[in-house]
Amino acid sequence: MTTPRTGKVATPRTEKVAAPGTEKVTALDTEKLFAARLYAARVRPYLATALFALHTVESRQVPTMAVDKHWRCYVSPAFVARSSVQKLAGVWVHEVSHLLRDHHGRSDRVAAERGLSGPGERLRMNIAADCEINDDVFGHGLARPADAVHPKKLGLPAGELMEDYLHLFRLGPYLQELVWLECGSGADGLEREWELGPEGAHGLTAQERDAVRFRVAQGINARPGDVPQGWRRWAEEAFHPPQPWRELLGAAIRSAVSGPGAGEDYNYGRPSRRSASLPGVVLPSLRRRPPRVCVVIDTSGSVSDSELGSALLEVAAIVRAVGGRRDLVSVLSCDAAAQAVQPLCRAEGIALVGGGGTDLRTGVARALRASPRPDAIVILTDGQTPWPESRPACRTVVGRFVREAGSRDEPRYRPDAPPAWARVVDIG
Repeated sequence: MTTPRTGKVATPRTEKVAAPGTEKVTALDTEKLFAARLYAARVRPYLATALFALHTVESRQVPTMAVDKHWRCYVSPAFVARSSVQKLAGVWVHEVSHLLRDHHGRSDRVAAERGLSGPGERLRMNIAADCEINDDVFGHGLARPADAVHPKKLGLPAGELMEDYLHLFRLGPYLQELVWLECGSGADGLEREWELGPEGAHGLTAQERDAVRFRVAQGINARPGDVPQGWRRWAEEAFHPPQPWRELLGAAIRSAVSGPGAGEDYNYGRPSRRSASLPGVVLPSLRRRPPRVCVVIDTSGSVSDSELGSALLEVAAIVRAVGGRRDLVSVLSCDAAAQAVQPLCRAEGIALVGGGGTDLRTGVARALRASPRPDAIVILTDGQTPWPESRPACRTVVGRFVREAGSRDEPRYRPDAPPAWARVVDIG
C-alpha cells in the first residue's frame, strides 16, 4: 500500500487545472487500472488467478486502493490518475497478497487470542501485515515506492510473519506518518462503512476463495525457482498448515536418530588409534554412519483413507527430519501381516497394501529383520493393535491417529495404549 503523494498534484492530460473550489471530479481511468493489473500478472504470473478474481469498485473514500474480506477491490480515481502503471501494478500485487495470506482471518484470531480491540490495534495489524508481504511484493519488475511500509524502515527484521511483527512494535509518534494506512477489512478484519459487506454484489464465497488460493499455490509450486521465499512458504502451508503434533513428531524422530548408539558401528576401514599400543593387532574403530529409519504404516481396515493420506505426508516430513536423505528411509505396510520393505523414492509413489485385521508386532519384527537394520522405527497407526511385549532393539516412535474410545458397533472397546518404551505423539 502506498501513500498519496503530498505537495502539488499533476492533473490528468484530459483535464485543465481548475480554480480552487471548482475542481472537476476525476473519473476512474479503468483502462489504465486494468493495464496495470495485466502488467502485474505478467511480472507475477503465479498470482494471475487471484488478480483477475478481484472485482473493482470505484470509491472516493479510500486514499489509494483497498480490499474487503469478500475479494472486492476499492479504488480511488484520483490515485489512479496520478500514479504510473508500474506503481499501480505494485499496489495490485500488494492488495491481493493480503487476501491470499488471509490477513483478515488471522487478524481476527489474533485479536481474540490477545484481547486486542479498537481501530488503533487494527491499524497496528495492518502495518504488521504490510511488513510481512512487502518483502515479497517489490523487485523483479516492480519498483519499491519510497513511502511503502517495510520492516527495515521501521527497524524490524525481514522475513517474519504478521503475528511476529505484532510482538516487535507498538504505535507511537514515530509511526505518525502511517495513520493514513487503509488497506480495508481484507488486511485487518475490521469492516468499514464504505464496504459493500457480505450481502453486496460480486463477492466471492468461501469455496471460491479457497479455489483461488489452491490455484495460486499450484502455480507457485510449479515454478519454485522464480518465487520469493515468503510465497514458497505460504504455498507449502496453504492447505497443510503446520500443527503442533508435526513439530513434536519431527523432534521425536530427530531425537531418536541422533541419540547415542544410533548409526554407530565398528569398522575396519580405518583402524583404531588404540592399535598402536598393541603391535601386530588391528583394532576396528567406532564410526558413525547416517542413521536409517523404517516407517511402519498401519493399513488395516480400521484406518481411514484420509489417515493413510496423512501418513504419506508424515513420510515426507520424516525425510526432512533426517536431512532430506530418501535413501535412509524405508516404508513397510502392515495389517495382520507385514508386507515387503520398500525403499523410498517419492512419498506419493508408495503402495499401501492391506485392509484386514491389525497386528503391528509382525511389522516391527519384519522391520528389524531388514538389511541394513534400521536405527529407528516410526509406527503410524490408530493404536488398535497388540504391541510387542519387549522393547525393540532400536528406538521407536509411535505416531497415533487420534480416535475416540468406543464405537457404534463396540461401545465398550478401548484400544490398548502404546507401551511405555515408545515415544508417542498424537496425530491430528
